[in-house]
Amino acid sequence: MDDLLHPITPERFFAEFHGRKPLHIPAAEGAPKRSILDWATFNDLLNQPSIWTAQTLKLVRNTAPVAPELYCRSVQTQSGSSFRPDPAKVALFVAEGASLIAGDVQDLTPPLAALSSVLGHAFAASVGANIYCSFKGVQAFGAHFDLSDVLAVHAEGEKTWRLYENRADSPVEMPADVGDVRRWFEQTRGRLQAEITMRPGDVLYLPRGWYHDALAQDGASLHVTFALASLHGRIIFDLLEQAAMQDPAFRAYLPPAAKDGGRALQQHLTQLGQGLAQLAASPAFRDEVAMTQERLTPRMHRFALPQQTSLTRYKPGVARAPAYVGPVAHAMHWALSQHVFVLENLIAQFDFVAEADIRAAVEQAEALGAVQRL
Repeated sequence: MDDLLHPITPERFFAEFHGRKPLHIPAAEGAPKRSILDWATFNDLLNQPSIWTAQTLKLVRNTAPVAPELYCRSVQTQSGSSFRPDPAKVALFVAEGASLIAGDVQDLTPPLAALSSVLGHAFAASVGANIYCSFKGVQAFGAHFDLSDVLAVHAEGEKTWRLYENRADSPVEMPADVGDVRRWFEQTRGRLQAEITMRPGDVLYLPRGWYHDALAQDGASLHVTFALASLHGRIIFDLLEQAAMQDPAFRAYLPPAAKDGGRALQQHLTQLGQGLAQLAASPAFRDEVAMTQERLTPRMHRFALPQQTSLTRYKPGVARAPAYVGPVAHAMHWALSQHVFVLENLIAQFDFVAEADIRAAVEQAEALGAVQRL
């Protein structure tokens, strides 16, 4: 985060810009952000056709998507048939100026994976990364807004982003009843507010809902966008339902609406509402939300074969385990219920609990004699 936002500190970013207004950070001399991607790395990815599908490698020409049937073909492999982009056909569309969008690339290179993981934890968000390759004067997308915060890191060439004065208010889905969505975006974007020329190493942050479009300038342009999809209030309905159904009061039948002129039903609903409020305000429910946030960012693991992971086995000891609180209590409750457990398996299985917390809890249990290393 320090390298990405420099010279803006993360503290200042979250205090002044996050969720509030756009931020353009020009690259400093020798900025490490450019190493996230370059033409050679992108070409290496494209030259592995087996990793792409019609959903992850898309072509757009003059704001209109190219139909997959025009650049993909059915390929027979040992795993069966699949519908993949044909490199030669993709190259023809690119030669005509079509923009190339490579999606779900957040795990395809170590720099992209490392930054995606950092952003996921910093924003408590699910992070998806797309690579955009476009050419002079050909626009991939018209004015629009995104349903998540966006961080764009420019890699090659130059591209001008235009930001408009209007912003959708915390959108969670695109409008479905406006007919021509592209025309609706143009009609609701407002006046041009700013033009920003992005160069290698530049970073642009846009809060969700901010209207914008972009156009490559001289030659070809390459950049990566990180979509930061944090949880919003809708998630509490699913979590509250799971928690509430453990209480018999929420499994009881509702009184008929006609009983006592509706007073019985009103009283029952009031009591249920009070119960929901108490659940939502409880530390246990806060921990449940925290674990749901943690699940959004899978824990990174890098193979280093032929080296193998060393496994550390434990069995329950004779002493009483301490009373764990918070998310780590879930992991330790499971561990202490096993005849033998492997620390590394515990960490992998409960990847929504911080690894440092699990290790500290096991060390504490071992020191007290609640578990014994084998």
